[in-house]
Amino acid sequence: MTTMRNSVQLIGNAGSDPEIKTLANDNKMARFSIATKEYYTNQKGERVEETQWHRILAWGKTAEIIEKEVKKGKRMLLNGKLVNNNWEDKDGKKRQNTDVVVTEITFFS
Repeated sequence: MTTMRNSVQLIGNAGSDPEIKTLANDNKMARFSIATKEYYTNQKGERVEETQWHRILAWGKTAEIIEKEVKKGKRMLLNGKLVNNNWEDKDGKKRQNTDVVVTEITFFS
């Protein structure tokens, strides 16, 4: 039986410059958004572009590479995994988001 695993691959453009934080032991964290686009033809025969936004998170050496290389608009290929976060906000409402935690990154020229 094949082992199932959490894996995601995205090709898109950075929607913002990354936010970089230096944590304990000089470990870095990078956070930014990436836009991916898909195209399809609707029932009227018109080409439609659909943009999806993804929250990106990286740690350590990958975050250091992102800090040096990523600027808004930069095109890249990301490999990583999906991580769901759940919490209660200050008003006691349950909140949830999903981040793509990057393990590999490749840049396009």
